[in-house]
Amino acid sequence: MTSLEQEVGNLLRHKGLTLGIVESATGGLISHLITNIPGSSDYYKGSVTAYSNEVKIKVVGVNGNTINQYGAVSHQVAEEMALGGRKVLGADICLADTGIAGPAGATQGKPLGLFYIGLSHQAGTYSQKHSFRGNRKQNKLDAAKAALGWLKEYLISLE
Repeated sequence: MTSLEQEVGNLLRHKGLTLGIVESATGGLISHLITNIPGSSDYYKGSVTAYSNEVKIKVVGVNGNTINQYGAVSHQVAEEMALGGRKVLGADICLADTGIAGPAGATQGKPLGLFYIGLSHQAGTYSQKHSFRGNRKQNKLDAAKAALGWLKEYLISLE
């Protein structure tokens, strides 16, 4: 049985594409899963764990006004993280995540388990909204798997 991260790696290698990752709420878990695969250095450029807004802005290039207007947990920030990460890391594709893993951090309109995943490629920058219902550890794992699952679908869709 091939793991999701192995399938993603095979697709990246087959298509000759490189991957970068900017993680907030998953705290490096997506990068951990990717680098568990032998030979991932063929396609994996690296990551930024941009947990604080300061790192999102100063390192990744997220616009501070975007965070002020929409909040750090928003599709706008997820997309800016993915786009900025693609540039900073020099990758063909960049995944990003921002969310509320729990057990605290929920606000009006932004419940525990809310995650936004960003994906940036030369063809465009996109985001997905997800709501998970587990504990902190499970929400992080669910978000990482959702990000990798989306990346797999995206890679399959490329001509």
